[in-house]
Amino acid sequence: MSRRGQCLDNAPIESFFASRKKELIHNTIFVTTEQAKAAIFDYLEVFDNRR
Repeated sequence: MSRRGQCLDNAPIESFFASRKKELIHNTIFVTTEQAKAAIFDYLEVFDNRR
């Protein structure tokens, strides 16, 4: 762990969420939250875990 004020701890998770937003969320319009949850689950479990 880095000291307070250093952003190195957040870099991997920030990169993870940024790529998810670019690849999935920004290209899709969700009508319900259940639809969004299902799409994110499918993306993570089916597509991303197989790479």
